[in-house]
Amino acid sequence: SIPFFITFIGLEFAVSWIQKRKLPGRINDGISSLSLGILSRLPDVLFRSIELISYIYIWNNYRLFELPWDSPWTWYLTLLGVDFAYYCFHRMSHEVNILWAAHQVHHSSEDYNLFTALRQSVLQKYTSWMFNLPMALFIPPSVFAVHLQFNLLYQFWIHTEVITKLGPLEWILNTPSHHRVHHGRNPYCIDKNYGGTLIIWDRIFGTFEAEDAKVVYGLTHPVNSFDPIMLQLRPLAHIWNTFWATPGFCNKLSVIFKGPGWGPGKPRLGLPEEIPVITGKEVPFNPHVPAYLNCYALVHFAVIVDLYIELLASMTMWSQGTVLVRIGFIILSLASFGLLMENKSKAGILEIIRCLVFIGAYKLGYFRSHFSFLGYAYEV
Repeated sequence: SIPFFITFIGLEFAVSWIQKRKLPGRINDGISSLSLGILSRLPDVLFRSIELISYIYIWNNYRLFELPWDSPWTWYLTLLGVDFAYYCFHRMSHEVNILWAAHQVHHSSEDYNLFTALRQSVLQKYTSWMFNLPMALFIPPSVFAVHLQFNLLYQFWIHTEVITKLGPLEWILNTPSHHRVHHGRNPYCIDKNYGGTLIIWDRIFGTFEAEDAKVVYGLTHPVNSFDPIMLQLRPLAHIWNTFWATPGFCNKLSVIFKGPGWGPGKPRLGLPEEIPVITGKEVPFNPHVPAYLNCYALVHFAVIVDLYIELLASMTMWSQGTVLVRIGFIILSLASFGLLMENKSKAGILEIIRCLVFIGAYKLGYFRSHFSFLGYAYEV
């Protein structure tokens, strides 16, 4: 899928420049989104997919009957089943605080472009798998696996502002216009348009909202950070602190299982009037960073992407120690880039340590570029 992503991102950049004479995003936010995307995939290097493992287990041991894998109707039914399961999971991820703690990573960007589509949570996959299990009672795993990937890939292209409306397709499909609403922090956008491929579920269950006023993107209470580690962990820390600060056992459980806007005496999803008003003058978090530092971070991030792709391509040929060193170094690098983009005072010290670690690991043979001719350039 990586060539597919790169092609569409390049196309979005070109169309945005032609339409508006500006690029569709910022370097700091783009690096942050891609860093979160890389982090979200690193567990797959060490562990098998819980989605497929659990599905196959139910299929092998508890299936009620077996739909023929080569029937078109099985594929149509699976398309609807996978998308409906995604709607249910996605809606719960906004309405249950512990699930929102993982999912809000995807909503933390104040830009809206194809980089945002790759801004994913490390933890979300460990809660989404259970919503697919009912299909394992009758739909073959091979058919399910294909539609699971198609459903996720479809959602990539709808994260863009360069496409406006798509006419009659807006009634059936989830489109960029519908999904822009979902990513908005305007009061009219909150908890709307959960669909993955199809928008019909939102229309059926009353969660649909058409795009109206200009959408302001991000969380109602912005996190103001590009540090991917902090973005992944801070929501959990917030729940932990709120849990212990809230009196009463039932209230403590409500902190976990009710909506993120809930508080004692409030409805399950909180009070709509407490959602911050959008003035249209909101300014995205954008610390001033010298141009040379942006270039530095961009070049070094490209090196990490190369190492990451090589890790995915060759992990079965390496020892466990080499794989763990690579994963540790990638995490260290992404954290360092986040601090650089925020122009934090300690970012320089961490970056010097990171570069020394790189040189040492490279000389010891733990790192090899996917492109061998870049080896000397990486040492420089």
